Amino acid sequence: MAILVVIVVFASCEEDFNTIGSDIVDQNFTTELFDQSTVVSYSRKLLPVQTNALPSYQLGVYNDPVYGKSTINLLSQLTLSETDPDFGDCTQLDSVVLYLPFYSTATTVDSVTTFTTDSIFGNDPINISIYESKFFLRDLDPEAGFEEQQKYYSNQGRTFENFLGGKIMTIENFVPSSEGIVLNDTVTLPPGLRVALPNEFFQRKIFEQEGTANLINNNNFREFLRGLYFKVDSPTENGSSFIFDVLDGDNDPENDARIDLFYTFKTLTGETCEENTQDPIETVLRLNFDAISVNTFDNELNPSIASTLANPNIDDGEENLYVRGGDGIVSVIELFGEDLDGNGVADELEFLRDQEWLINEANLIFYVNRDIVPSGDNEPLRLVIYETGNDNFLADLPLDPTSGEEPFEALVDHYGPLERGTDANGDFYKIRITNHVSNLINSDSTNVPLALVVSQNVTVFDFQDLENSQAPGIDNVPASTVVSPEGTVLHGNRTSNEAKRLKLQIFYTEPN
Repeated sequence: MAILVVIVVFASCEEDFNTIGSDIVDQNFTTELFDQSTVVSYSRKLLPVQTNALPSYQLGVYNDPVYGKSTINLLSQLTLSETDPDFGDCTQLDSVVLYLPFYSTATTVDSVTTFTTDSIFGNDPINISIYESKFFLRDLDPEAGFEEQQKYYSNQGRTFENFLGGKIMTIENFVPSSEGIVLNDTVTLPPGLRVALPNEFFQRKIFEQEGTANLINNNNFREFLRGLYFKVDSPTENGSSFIFDVLDGDNDPENDARIDLFYTFKTLTGETCEENTQDPIETVLRLNFDAISVNTFDNELNPSIASTLANPNIDDGEENLYVRGGDGIVSVIELFGEDLDGNGVADELEFLRDQEWLINEANLIFYVNRDIVPSGDNEPLRLVIYETGNDNFLADLPLDPTSGEEPFEALVDHYGPLERGTDANGDFYKIRITNHVSNLINSDSTNVPLALVVSQNVTVFDFQDLENSQAPGIDNVPASTVVSPEGTVLHGNRTSNEAKRLKLQIFYTEPN
């Protein structure tokens, strides 16, 4: 029995190939490239996507040179920083200030602070009209027995606009800037939209409600003041947009999105305010954007692209692949072709499993179609790939040694950033899927279609649901693509440019 156990152990070790070339000594190997497997790729316009519970939100007009104009509006609830507030005596509302901070990085040299933004797109003016909303945003879904979060979708703009109250104000000809906002000699806020709002609306909605049930808690307050709707248009053909963070990632409340209500009050010692000679006390009540917010999209998609997306060749694939953020466009990647013998496994995948290769590396290289895409800052820097039909990224993601880096430098082994040529134009993205392919070949993993999308931040791992599932089993998309306005066009598996045709590269080792 002991001899039998030893034999079994040694036999198992002989077949246990985990890492390419590891723990294998005194054998001869050859490393080969296999790039003959079938890849079918095509693109689909996404169905409406969930746009509440996002990591960040957009606002503005983005005119893509390839895809066309997209207008992004916003509905947001507000909460009181202090419930059941006591505003004191002889109260005077002095000013109301809205602040939506952009994403930015501060650099201080010789006591001079400058900011670098990475969330502004375009430099043409936009108009932002702010309305009171009469639409109530629920936390929980009654159709799910109030046991699931209520979902709101990118196509609900018209619904929200049917419930608009009065217009509070219009911010005209706003152009986002990377300049800090100087408040005084010692305080400079990071770049953002900061503008004074009319006092009258907030006097009526906040200060005149002192002592009422409307301010006693935030549930009551959100029912009373149901939110603000930000509706955007552009006085020019183009426009600009920006991404803002509801809550500052560094936990500094001074950098949160908010509305500040600056007011003064006195402690009444006489019978009237006029008799009180005490100096007024200055203070502030803050309204936060930390409840429910929803982005809505109005896209004027290029008609030629819209036609292609409506009727993709799902059997043979397409010449071009389209990817765009927002309620955007996804490209589908199907590996290893058809299952002609009907046993549930693609024939080419069966062939690879029979070879018992050790997979050194597997890549999908997506070349930018330079005949369509103009070079420049509009090109997205990162693409993300994931499995359709579930909330799963590929097995390569948790094994990427750069996963702990800052977002711009994170996951560069798996999600290779845009590589530029000597002319500074975008050339290709290299998506490494070594472990995914190895699992398909050596571990009998399920070969589901893959989806490729733009990403604004590859370290955001949440998913947003689609309103309805669409073929081939696309139920959701990474949240990071919903907050990205950019897009690009890639060569597909049927492009006439053979050198840039999408292929699956498999580098393998075969023991002699």
